[in-house]
Amino acid sequence: MGLPEINITFKSLAKSAITRSSRGTVALILKDTGIFNIPIKITDVTKIPVGLNDNNKEQIKLALKGGYNATKEVLVFIVGLEGKAEDSFTPLLNYKWDYLAIPEIENLDKDTVATFIKSIRENKHKKVKVVLPNCKGDNQGIINFTADEIKVGDKTYETAQYCGRIAGILATTPLNISATYFVLPEVESIKAIEDENKAIDNGELILINDGEKVKIGRAVNSLTTLKDDISEEWKKIKIVDTMDLIYTDIRKTFEDDYIGKVANDLDNKMVFITTVNSYLKSLEQENLLNAGKNYTHLDMETQKLYIGSKGIDIENMKEDEIKEYNTGSKFFLGGKISILDAMEDLDFGMEVE
Repeated sequence: MGLPEINITFKSLAKSAITRSSRGTVALILKDTGIFNIPIKITDVTKIPVGLNDNNKEQIKLALKGGYNATKEVLVFIVGLEGKAEDSFTPLLNYKWDYLAIPEIENLDKDTVATFIKSIRENKHKKVKVVLPNCKGDNQGIINFTADEIKVGDKTYETAQYCGRIAGILATTPLNISATYFVLPEVESIKAIEDENKAIDNGELILINDGEKVKIGRAVNSLTTLKDDISEEWKKIKIVDTMDLIYTDIRKTFEDDYIGKVANDLDNKMVFITTVNSYLKSLEQENLLNAGKNYTHLDMETQKLYIGSKGIDIENMKEDEIKEYNTGSKFFLGGKISILDAMEDLDFGMEVE
């Protein structure tokens, strides 16, 4: 009787997708001399430990600002003054967070952090991202923030010092919109960029000044190299955030409610496929997916390869026989999704008489 509950879980996840995406968690790696429980969990400025140095308190406040909404939580991982970012890698794996920032990161640590994020996205199935200063990560999980000389009141921030603020904005941008042109009202001026379009094409997240306000340029990640299975759309933070949420929801539900709990027969496979398709349909209703373009199915081609690997001749097998074949613990799922982007580009041709 457990399977109907799984359908309810999927529907609940779909209905809460926008809400969940608008209240994300930021992880910060900070240097301090104090001794604290790791991580320090902070939900508002009143929870900031008094023992932290003033610079770290400020960084936490920047991350808590969020964007369209306040940041849900900031997880602070403290390393010593001589410590390195990688000292926090193991504890980072044990907590749930969305975006990472390291305000005092050393140049030598950037590649190490980028490699860590790529690895856990690919091998640990944790779809997290990091905002790094001037880092050509060429990966959808790495945001290459390059704005500099960010003037706020009497203080001018370097690029790395404002990565936590950017992480907070990205972690709290609902999936039905993007962070493109998000206004940072506190910023008075920035260092001018000679060619903004070129910077964006190079995978840089920049700030622009339109003469009235400072705002995020196009909300892109650092991806620049495209492949057969990685398209232009993967450069958009909104698109990747949506893909990551769908992947995480489906994987978590499968792990929590299916693995080791149901027989791996065709009936249970089809029940799971039906519930996933219902979940995708609900995301269409939330305007996150393009209506009628999203589905999952039994991956027959991969199933045929599996059967063939067992030394069985599939040429004379009927389709139903292939579907019903005992695949041991393997479940081959295929599908397609079409994610709706935010409106960002206007091509306006007006005829004048």
